[in-house]
Amino acid sequence: MLDIFALEATVKNPTMLSVLYSVCLSFLLSSVIAFTYKKTFQGLSYSRNFLQAMILSSIVTAIAMQAIGDNVARGMGMMGALAIIRFRSSLKDPRDMIFIFSTLSIGMACGVYSYQIAVIGAAAFALTAFAIQSVPFSKEAHFDGLLKFNMESNQNEKNELQNILTNNCNYFALVTLREVAQGTRLDYAYQIKLKKGQDKSDFIDNLREISSMKGLSLLLQESTVEI
Repeated sequence: MLDIFALEATVKNPTMLSVLYSVCLSFLLSSVIAFTYKKTFQGLSYSRNFLQAMILSSIVTAIAMQAIGDNVARGMGMMGALAIIRFRSSLKDPRDMIFIFSTLSIGMACGVYSYQIAVIGAAAFALTAFAIQSVPFSKEAHFDGLLKFNMESNQNEKNELQNILTNNCNYFALVTLREVAQGTRLDYAYQIKLKKGQDKSDFIDNLREISSMKGLSLLLQESTVEI
């Protein structure tokens, strides 16, 4: 029978079995985190490469921690190697950054043979992610999407626009406003949240009734994908 606690005592002199166990455990726990990310993802489509990166980064971290051990010189060498490598991939969503950091932490714990910390930490993280997913405030979005258009700088049409937004939206906020066509037209960008049950097609049709309306586009949060 494999004694996990005996494996934890072999940090200074790791055996082949303890190294293999660390790598396998980091793979298993990071897969749990990746599964949690997939099930709690709120967008239209997630990146399969990102899921794979989470699992692979955990294994790489575990290997690096085992290679460094308690050797200060190795640690300094690893820092120098990482300083040379420039990671140009940017994570736009803070949630993605937290998931990556969680898999790195799991790999680090497995790499120093702190298996109990790795298992309990991964379980706590996954359960918390699922619990937050069911909390009401995590499901509510203050703004549904982005509305863009341009129209003539006319007070009557501005009033008509205001009435349409008020009748069809729970919230709307002006993001940008700039003059085009030598000041004869205005280019608008609004963040909006449609009223419950409001059809976006009807909303667009109402906006098109404004005679000078041009360049109308509505990007809703649930129908957009980051690329």
